[in-house]
Amino acid sequence: MLAECLAGLDLVPGGRYVDVTFGGGGHSARMLEQLVEGHLYSFDQDEAAERQAAELARPQFTFIRANFRHLAAELAQRDAQPVDGLLADLGVSSHQFDTAERGFSTRFDGPLDMRMDPQDASVATAADVLNDYDEAALHRIFGMYGEVTNARTLAATVVQARRQRPLRTIQELKHAIQPVVARGKENKYLAQVFQALRIEVNDELTALQEMLTQTAEVLRPGGRLVVMSYHSLEDRLVKNFLSQGKFFGQAEKDLYGRVSLPFEALTRKPIEASADEVAENSRARSAKLRIGVRTPIPA
Repeated sequence: MLAECLAGLDLVPGGRYVDVTFGGGGHSARMLEQLVEGHLYSFDQDEAAERQAAELARPQFTFIRANFRHLAAELAQRDAQPVDGLLADLGVSSHQFDTAERGFSTRFDGPLDMRMDPQDASVATAADVLNDYDEAALHRIFGMYGEVTNARTLAATVVQARRQRPLRTIQELKHAIQPVVARGKENKYLAQVFQALRIEVNDELTALQEMLTQTAEVLRPGGRLVVMSYHSLEDRLVKNFLSQGKFFGQAEKDLYGRVSLPFEALTRKPIEASADEVAENSRARSAKLRIGVRTPIPA
């Protein structure tokens, strides 16, 4: 959905833009093609992304190795506010999925890592979560973040398995939970389990809320916010933020009953990938694109 993202940004050649999820650099590269006199700031906390970004080196490009939850502070340090548009392509990049030792994909065997920044020793790995969290915490994670239907049984199964030996690899986890996976639904179930672990390891939903909140600060009035999400938990947060100005509950009103929202949603329903794109890229099947425009700041 590259074309839809670029259209949503409404790029101006001399504008200032942010790609908070550099990943493999595909979006950033296409944005730079249009920013003849402008500037692009791209965020990613992954060392592999930083190496990839070096290939795009030019005066109009700045790579920032940081979690996008630090959006406002990092831009302020570079005197790079306000910006004209911001793109967020959430989730795991194709490179991360295809690298076995990162532990993101169920297709390979490898260590249960799942950290977006594998060099950050302060962040617990998926193996740490599986082996150190108590059963109640695992139940919460699998149910809340993975929306696993038998989350309680799954948590108990993990605890029982780790009593025999710690779970360190993807294959060990798959073998341990095989008894509770419905036959014929293995792929979907494992995807939900891995999603839950990844969200917990990287504190993804909290980071997303923090980043979205800061977009109201860094975007100029009329600036575009373009967000592509891949599961309902992310999409719900984005939808609520654009339509209500908050993540939970109704929009707040002032003493006169007026509502002042930071963004106007330009997409009542999310934009989804075409059948042709899904045929070329199966990951696009779950993609939901939402676009908002920064509203004028009240006097």
